[in-house]
Amino acid sequence: MRRLPAVVSAGLAAACAIGPSYHRPDAGVPDAWRPPSATADSLRPFYDSLRASADSAAARPTVSPDSVANLDWFDLFQDPELRRLVETALQQNRDIRVALASIDEFRAQYGATRGALLPRLDLNGQGGTQKIVIGSLGTSRFDVLRATADLQWEIDFWGRLRRATEAARADLLAREESERAVVLSLVSDVATAYLELRELDLDLEISKRTLASNEETLRLARRRFDQGLISELDVRQFESEVASPAARVADFERQIAQKENQLSVLVGRNPGAIPRGRPLAETLAPLAIPAGLPASLIERRPDVRQAEQELHAAMARIGVAEGALMPTITLTGQYGTQSQDVSNLFKSSTEIYQFFGGISVPIFTGGRVGKQVDVARARAEQARYSYEQTVLQALAEVNDALVGVRASRDVTAAQERQAAALRSAYHLADRRYENGISSYLEVLDAQRNLFAAELALAQAERQQLAAAVQLYKALGGGWPVARDSLEREGRGR
Repeated sequence: MRRLPAVVSAGLAAACAIGPSYHRPDAGVPDAWRPPSATADSLRPFYDSLRASADSAAARPTVSPDSVANLDWFDLFQDPELRRLVETALQQNRDIRVALASIDEFRAQYGATRGALLPRLDLNGQGGTQKIVIGSLGTSRFDVLRATADLQWEIDFWGRLRRATEAARADLLAREESERAVVLSLVSDVATAYLELRELDLDLEISKRTLASNEETLRLARRRFDQGLISELDVRQFESEVASPAARVADFERQIAQKENQLSVLVGRNPGAIPRGRPLAETLAPLAIPAGLPASLIERRPDVRQAEQELHAAMARIGVAEGALMPTITLTGQYGTQSQDVSNLFKSSTEIYQFFGGISVPIFTGGRVGKQVDVARARAEQARYSYEQTVLQALAEVNDALVGVRASRDVTAAQERQAAALRSAYHLADRRYENGISSYLEVLDAQRNLFAAELALAQAERQQLAAAVQLYKALGGGWPVARDSLEREGRGR
């Protein structure tokens, strides 16, 4: 009997787990991203010339192309207030806490599933009075005390339990990737909302500045009207121009309050004011996107990694279902002591034991067991297609983000040039009007055009920064490939 555990261990070592082993499917990831369009290449010298003066004037450090793939969120964020908001959100956001609690659930489930590989040992104690009938000899009544240790162990010869443990572990890793996806979305949402808030601040500043300028022009027009130099129609036209930025001021103040409330919820606190840091243009570090950024970077994305682990779990459960069709080998045993009184317990004369080996072979189940294999295979196919779809979606999102980064820079450069030109045109029209050279229509057109151009420039600057945030979200947010010992353990197996 002492040799039995060694024999069982040797048999388990020689046995192979039933069902297909997991191998990462080829998702057809290209070697590089979609190149810029021919139009973008033909206009590149023009956009580069627009940015030349602005880039030389900024003189801010640019993120190295070599570090783009591994840049951490907090290396990208240059605004200390934005960093504090992100840190607070990671600690207090309720969605993060739900995700962490879910990980605890799956970790416990993994431990419970893995425990099925080990024997089960129960300690039992019984005491009472027993009466038995012995044929024609009459009856016998006696007290009995019993203390036993019961052993139950299913020998995982076919690997069914090992496949179940493999599936539970993949479920846990998938849940951890899901938590990473929640973190990634949260950081991106906080950063994007903060950029929108800073744009609204800039829009409000532009509107107030335009309102003050229009009011000054209106005062000049009224003075000229009192002097008989212009008609009342001109004055009414200038009054209408004052109303436009005044209405925008009120609207932007409303949007700022709502955006602050949105940010407050994201960081896990009651709605209220949000502290500001650096100006909008200095919120993020400038990026230099290398031309040879590998498309394999999508493998770091949590949604791709989660889909892969879900496929792994689904394939492992094929082995679990197939194992249910195989014979079940079990070992059961009991060892203990039995006596009529406490003083004689645990003596050699009261020792009792039994040990059995059993096998159960499914012969006919009416398809209840066999069809579960078809169910598991169908679910594995669903998981495979879901993984492939996730990879395709990831490729599209990164391509969109790269296009957004490139295009937003060009848009910002063009808007900067337009705003600068219209600012000069407005000053010239205003001086010409003061000197009585031009009509009020030139001033009104210049005011309208400059106001619209400055708001468009603020939007373009925000979109350029938001494109950088979306790119880092699309690339996985600068997270390392392996984050815990469990994952490293899995790769070493």
